[in-house]
Amino acid sequence: MSQDIVADGLNMIRNAKKAGKEIVEIKIISNLLIEILKIMKQEKAIKKYKIDAKEKKIEVTIGELSECKSIKPRFTVDKTQIEKYRRRYLPARDVGTMIISTNKGLMTHQEADQEKIGGCLIAYFY
Repeated sequence: MSQDIVADGLNMIRNAKKAGKEIVEIKIISNLLIEILKIMKQEKAIKKYKIDAKEKKIEVTIGELSECKSIKPRFTVDKTQIEKYRRRYLPARDVGTMIISTNKGLMTHQEADQEKIGGCLIAYFY
């Protein structure tokens, strides 16, 4: 395991999906990872997640997901550059979601575009 909890968690989810598993246990917890899972649940990439604070693990039930990765290095983008990175990381125009850390918290690239704010690219999934 590396020092990047978000990348490790998303890699565990992606590997479980490729192995044909429905449920994966992530044995690391961070507030950033939990916020990313909330967005993934809103977008139906995962069905549900359960946090076990006592044993420090998260149990994730995978939904409609093909790919999920952390973006490295974490590029800082302004509102005009979001489209450029959307084309780089996502497969088609209306397919997938990029997660951006803004001064108003984590949000999808569509929400950041509507609010006309930039931020730091964290992850993407489709």
